Amino acid sequence: MYKKFETTFAGKKLVVETGKMATLANGSCLVRYGETCVLVNATMSKEPKEGIDFLPLSVDYEERLYSVGKIPGGYIKREGKPSTKAILVSRVIDRPLRPLFPKDYRNDTVISALVLAVEPDVLPEIPASIGASIALNISDIPFDVLVGTTKVGIVDGEIVLNPDLKQREKSTLDLTVSATPDKICMIEAGAKEVEDKKMLEAIKVAHKEIKKLCKFIATIKKEVGKKKKEYKSFAVPQDMVDFVDLLATDKLKEAVQVKEKWVRDENVDKVNEFVKEEYIKKFGEDVYNENKSMLNEALYKAEKKAVRELVINENKRVDSRANDEIRELSAEVGLFERVHGSALFTRGLTQVLSMVTLGSISDEQEIDGLDEESSKRYMHHYNMPSYTVGEARPSRGPGRREIGHGALAERALEPVIPSMEEFPYTIRVVSEVLSSNGSTSQGSVCGSTLALMDAGVPIKAPVAGISTGLFTKNGDTKDYVMVTDIQGIEDFFGDMDFKVAGTKKGITAIQVDIKIDGLSYEIIKEAFARTKKAREYILDEVMLKAIDKPRANLSKYAPKIETIKINPDKIREVIGTGGKTINKIIEETGVKIDIEDDGTVFVSGVDAKKLDRAIQIIEGLTRDVELNAVYLGKVTKILQFGALVEILPGKEGLLHISKISNKRVDKVEDVLKVGDDILVKVIEINKDENKFSLTAKDLMEV
Repeated sequence: MYKKFETTFAGKKLVVETGKMATLANGSCLVRYGETCVLVNATMSKEPKEGIDFLPLSVDYEERLYSVGKIPGGYIKREGKPSTKAILVSRVIDRPLRPLFPKDYRNDTVISALVLAVEPDVLPEIPASIGASIALNISDIPFDVLVGTTKVGIVDGEIVLNPDLKQREKSTLDLTVSATPDKICMIEAGAKEVEDKKMLEAIKVAHKEIKKLCKFIATIKKEVGKKKKEYKSFAVPQDMVDFVDLLATDKLKEAVQVKEKWVRDENVDKVNEFVKEEYIKKFGEDVYNENKSMLNEALYKAEKKAVRELVINENKRVDSRANDEIRELSAEVGLFERVHGSALFTRGLTQVLSMVTLGSISDEQEIDGLDEESSKRYMHHYNMPSYTVGEARPSRGPGRREIGHGALAERALEPVIPSMEEFPYTIRVVSEVLSSNGSTSQGSVCGSTLALMDAGVPIKAPVAGISTGLFTKNGDTKDYVMVTDIQGIEDFFGDMDFKVAGTKKGITAIQVDIKIDGLSYEIIKEAFARTKKAREYILDEVMLKAIDKPRANLSKYAPKIETIKINPDKIREVIGTGGKTINKIIEETGVKIDIEDDGTVFVSGVDAKKLDRAIQIIEGLTRDVELNAVYLGKVTKILQFGALVEILPGKEGLLHISKISNKRVDKVEDVLKVGDDILVKVIEINKDENKFSLTAKDLMEV
């Protein structure tokens, strides 16, 4: 049955329609926010997926260019694989919802958000996120938690919810917050050095509005929500948990308290083998084979319990660090001669190699998407192959995690990247993870900052990143232990990965992954304080000792870029008919030339002499020939009645035979030949025909 629900959310009309479209999905809603419209569907497989120990949840945010009145570029003319933006939005929708599903639920679940129409003032990811919560809550899928999402900006010092296009252009903050009525369950942010206090205030303002939204969702759920289906539980039987706990937990506590990861892994493997042998002795080989996957999960839970009890009850971390202590750090720059900029950053066993490439403006990335961004001149890419964790898997290109971590590092550094006017280069940074044991994304932030400075990019301030972890007693956020600089085992078995990047002045990026039902304001405030202290330590004690400021000169292998300004009316003269003139300049000098509509010209090349020659030609093409001005010209053609002389690039005048010399000249060839340099003066200009006459004899002594 068709139903329509309306409310006001952050000052704009929010309309939710159910029962009209996609009625075969387990849960479906059409969300209209302003003129932006997204159809969100949630579906669940009839049978659970066997042999897995995780929630098989997929979120697909699907962009359609018809939503903004565009036809896709390229030959095929249809949407292909998800864009980077679509993948990032899918992750933002996924992260707050995943921890709120039942822990023993294993049915394939898919959330699909189809963008149908986009108003520039209303970003579609907001109705998509809201729709995902509504679709799950009104469905028969066993998800029963009210969740809301909103964006926050800071415009002229004021906090703004869901800022419009003009406000987003001025905003110093791009914050996305997801929350239940009681707790914050997801934070994602990019910021221009926003202070901790202001960031926390923005989160609180968002939560206040989300609480109202959750009441609205509750109203929809009460009226059209389906009864939740029963599902097959994949919880490990309590008797197996008790069996493993009795044999393994104390042994695992001893096994994990080792600084070296490989020794720790070997110790844990020995305990696991012991438990499996004891299980086979007691229950037999056939029962073991039947329950192998469940026993492995019980062993995982036992290791998790051991690590958590050490941290919470005994105040011990597995590598004996204090709760606020950072692992051993090192940094090195300028590792490769031919690369424009490079740095190696190491934190414990986490190691990242960042490489910088500088290019011309024409190298910037073109974006065919739904929002206002059409190109990007600063890019950050992140790669993490299987060898970084000691595994043997072939590379299949970047996955959603790699794309997400690259975008996080890009967002962290973007506020300090110089403008095109200050530094007219396209910048690409690639972070190659060489070894992974926790927080590689923040390692790539540190490594990339160093590599940019090594490349001579005049960044406004160095950026460092760090993460904190959380251990609670049964998810109770009033009873917790927080640790700084989590390594892999603390990430796996902890309740939070709170990543913050920033300068000494303030925060530039946040990403928070949570495994419990949410965080209190007190935890968020403490995480901000801890990460600020850690960032400053990393900057002062390691990064700035490796390189304290951007290099004064670029690499000799980097392109040199010069910027000149010409009259916009002269652009066509530089380009020429069908690009003939500009292509001739490029062919002759080997440079790259990029021309903006306002007459700004970027000329790039490695050879400084050829760069100067190209600029000389362009300036000559755009300079007007002046009456009575004297030029050193070059003879380009001999005629019966005179010679053509080029006095500026592309501009030739006629030197009549009678104007060549004070003496009589019978044949032009007797005095001049092609390629000769000759001093001439402009004596007549015909602007209508773009022709002019020259004299040489007036410059000769009598």
